[in-house]
Amino acid sequence: MKKMYICNLTLLSMPMTMLKLLLDKYSGRFLSRWIVLLIDTFIVTFLFHFAVIIRSNFDFQEINIPWLYERNIWVSLVFFLTFFITGSYRGIIRQTGLRDAYLIVKASSIGFVFLVVVSVLGSYDPSFDFFAVPRSVLLIHYLLSMVALVALRFFVKSTYILALKQQRGNRRTRVIIFGSGAAGEITRQSLQRELTTLYEVVAFIDDNPSKHGKIQDGIPVFSREKGLDKAFIEDKRIHQLIIAVQNLSAEKRRELIEQGIDLNIKVKVVPPVSNWIQGQLTINQIKEVRIEDLLERETIKLNSANISREFQDKIVLVTGAAGSIGSEILRQILHYSPKEVIAIDQAESALYELEMELLYHRPNHHLKTRFVVADITRKDRMLKLFTKYRPDTVFHSAAYKHVPLMEAHPYEAVKVNILGTKLIADLSLEHGVKKFVMISTDKAVNPTNVMGASKRIAEMYIQGMGRRDHTQFITTRFGNVLGSNGSVIPLFRKQIEQGGPITITHPDITRYFMTIPEACNLVLEAGAMGKGGEIYVFDMGESVKIVDLAKNMIRLSGLTLGRDIEIKYTGLRPGEKLYEELLANTESTIKTHHEKIMIADVREVDAEQLSYMIDALRESLKRDNPEEIVRLMKKVVIEFKSNNSVFTKLDKN
Repeated sequence: MKKMYICNLTLLSMPMTMLKLLLDKYSGRFLSRWIVLLIDTFIVTFLFHFAVIIRSNFDFQEINIPWLYERNIWVSLVFFLTFFITGSYRGIIRQTGLRDAYLIVKASSIGFVFLVVVSVLGSYDPSFDFFAVPRSVLLIHYLLSMVALVALRFFVKSTYILALKQQRGNRRTRVIIFGSGAAGEITRQSLQRELTTLYEVVAFIDDNPSKHGKIQDGIPVFSREKGLDKAFIEDKRIHQLIIAVQNLSAEKRRELIEQGIDLNIKVKVVPPVSNWIQGQLTINQIKEVRIEDLLERETIKLNSANISREFQDKIVLVTGAAGSIGSEILRQILHYSPKEVIAIDQAESALYELEMELLYHRPNHHLKTRFVVADITRKDRMLKLFTKYRPDTVFHSAAYKHVPLMEAHPYEAVKVNILGTKLIADLSLEHGVKKFVMISTDKAVNPTNVMGASKRIAEMYIQGMGRRDHTQFITTRFGNVLGSNGSVIPLFRKQIEQGGPITITHPDITRYFMTIPEACNLVLEAGAMGKGGEIYVFDMGESVKIVDLAKNMIRLSGLTLGRDIEIKYTGLRPGEKLYEELLANTESTIKTHHEKIMIADVREVDAEQLSYMIDALRESLKRDNPEEIVRLMKKVVIEFKSNNSVFTKLDKN
C-alpha cells in the first residue's frame, strides 16, 4: 500500500516537474499567438462534435457523419474569423485577465449571432441550406466554447503560478492592499502578472464597514484596525502595505504610511490613474513611499480662470528657469496657453536638461519655450533680451540661496541677489512689463546671514517700486521646498545610500517645508491677485524637526537607527538659524481670498534712501572687502544680526 501511495504521488508530481523544467527554459518566452489561434479553433471544432452528440441525446446512430463534417468546417471557419478579428488570441495566456475573458465572450457571441442569422435564412431559402445548423446545436456549442476557452486560459494561468510557487519555494512577498475597490482589484491583478517577484495578496483593508468580513476573489476584506494589527502582521508575515485608494486625503495617507512604518513593513503607493501607462497599471509604477509623502498636504485649489487670464496668449519671462522653483513655474505657466515663455539661466547643463525634458515629454510646450543662457547681472545682455522679446510678465527666481557659501562670498550675494534683482526690475519698468513677481525666502525675515539679508534688501527694493505706471511689483515669500537642489532631503537620501552617517547641524533645528508644485501654485495665484507693492506670505503649515525628518527617512529605507546607520551632529553652519520665521517681529498679516496666502503688513520703505544705499553697495563691490560689504548691508537691514559667523563682531559696533 505504501509503495502504491508513493507511486501515485510520483505520477502526480511528474507533470508539475515537467512544467517547472519548461519554466526554467522558456520563462522569458511566450506561446506564439498563431498557435493560440489554431488551438482555439481546434477546441471549437471538437466542441461542435460534442454539441451535436448532446443534441442527439448521445444516440450516435442518429448522427449524420457527412453532414456533421460539412457543417463543422463552416462553423470552424466562422469562429476562426471572429477570433482573428477580435484579437482574442493575442493575450499572454499565463497573464490572462478579465479583458481576455471579455474578448473570448465577444468573439464567441459574434460567431454565434452570425451563425444563427444564416441558419434562420437557410430555413427560408434552400440556397442557404449548406450553412443551416439547428439553433439548439448552435446554442449548446456557443455555451460550451465560451466556458471551455475561458476555463482553459485560467487553468493554464493557475498551473503556471502554482509551478512558479513551487519553483521559488517560500520566496514570496506577502502583501496587504488598502482599498478593495476597482483600483485595489487592478493592483491585485498587476501583482499576479508580475514574474520577477512572486507576490501573494493576503488581505484587503477597507474603511467601508459594509465590506468588512467579506471575501473578494478569495481574499478576505478587513477593517484597518484588524488588517494593520501588529499580531496579524507578524502572524501572516506581511512584507508590504500597498495604498491603492485614489481619492485618499493627505491626512489619511500620512496616517497609513506612519502605521506601516511603525509595523516595520514597506509601504507603497499606487499612482493616480492619469499616470498609468496607456491606462494600464504595471508593477513598476507602484512606488515606495518617499519622505515627501509624509510631508504632503491637501491639494491647493486655484482660481484657474484668474490665472489663465494672466498668461493666455502672453509672453512670460522666467529668470533662474533651470532651478527647482523656476523650472516648475515654467511648467505650470505652459499649461495656461501662453504665447511664449522665455527661460533664462546661466547654468547651461541644467537648462539643457529642462529643454530635453520638454522636447521629449511635452513637445507642444517645447515649441512655445525659448531657452537662453545668460547672466542676469549683465545689463547689456538683459537689455537686448527685454528689447527682443517684450515680456508681459516676469517671474524672477534667479538667486544664490546657499547660506554658508554666501556667508563666505558676500560679493556674489550682493551682485546677484540685490543688483541682479534691481536690474531685472528696472528693465521690467522701462519695457512696460505688466507684472513683476519676485521669489523670496523666509531667510529674509530677521536675517542672521548674508544670503537672507541680500534677499531682504531685494524685497525692500521691489516693495518700494510698488506700482509704477503700468507695472505691478509683487514679492512672494516662503520656506524650504522639498527636493530642491541643495535641500536636506536629497542630501539625507544620498547619505543613506552611502551607509551614513546622516549629518545634522543641531538636534533642535526646525524648518518649514512645502512641495515644489505647491509653492509654485501659490506663486502663480499670488502673482495673479497682486496689485503692486505686496509681499505675499504662504501658509507653510507646521515646522518640522530635521532630526525627525532624518529618522523617518531611515525607517522608510528599511534601516534601523543605531544599528544600520547613525546620525551625527556637526554644529550650526555660519549664518544658520535654529528656527526660520515667515514674519518679522514687527510684521503681521492681512488675509486674502485664498486661505493659504496672506499679505505681510511690513513697514514702509524709503525708496530714495534705499536706492542711495544700494548704490553704495555697488561701489563697495569694486573694493571687494567682505566686512565693508556686510557692514553696509546691516545699515540697510537694521534687524540683520549675524549668527555663528565671522561678521558677528560687526553687530557689537
